[in-house]
Amino acid sequence: MDVTIKATVNFTVSDSSMEDALAEFDELTVEGLIREILDKSVACDEISVKVVEGPNSLEEFDQLNA
Repeated sequence: MDVTIKATVNFTVSDSSMEDALAEFDELTVEGLIREILDKSVACDEISVKVVEGPNSLEEFDQLNA
């Protein structure tokens, strides 16, 4: 039987870590990064990630720091 789990996760990332993580892969978003981490840790059939607050891309991150 498949099980669906819905969770809310809040985390803080240093400026340099956020920039390094998103700059390493072209067009990677925070949503995509979290999806990749979860998929590598646990084999999931479907992963849905939504950033509701804070920057989701390197472009959004740069705009906040401008």
